[in-house]
Amino acid sequence: MKRNFLILPVLLSLILLPAGAMAASHEHVAAPGGHAEAGHAMPMGHEMAEQTQMISLGDQVVDGVKVEAQLNDIQATMTQMGMKETHHLMVMIQHTDGKTLESGTVALKIKGPDGVESAAIPLTGMGGHFGADIVLGAPGPYTFTIGTRLTDGKTRQFLFSHELK
Repeated sequence: MKRNFLILPVLLSLILLPAGAMAASHEHVAAPGGHAEAGHAMPMGHEMAEQTQMISLGDQVVDGVKVEAQLNDIQATMTQMGMKETHHLMVMIQHTDGKTLESGTVALKIKGPDGVESAAIPLTGMGGHFGADIVLGAPGPYTFTIGTRLTDGKTRQFLFSHELK
């Protein structure tokens, strides 16, 4: 009888071990915007770069701070996940001496082809840049106004534009 009680836990562990290993290997990958989506594994790294189209919006310097902006077309990936966002706006901020700035408040306003400007959209710090997933619905010219209040307390404004085809 004691022997049967010893065999039962060993058999259960052998049966449950592969299921536990499979559950442990299931990744919860961060979606753009920094939120983990259970069951929605999003390609990252090289896979993500192959699926997105990066568009440089250029860079500008205001009061000793350089802002470089990029627009990434993520519509195909987001559509597969049932989401409406079409682009990810990335903003890299540096002092003109090259030191990266990763803290402060950064926000975005978008003026679309219809001439209407959006409400302020906060950009989230994302390890070396600030960013947000946005919807650019119609073809035409877009103006991106990026406002910052960094650790020095100064407010700065940067303007970028892009023609969506």
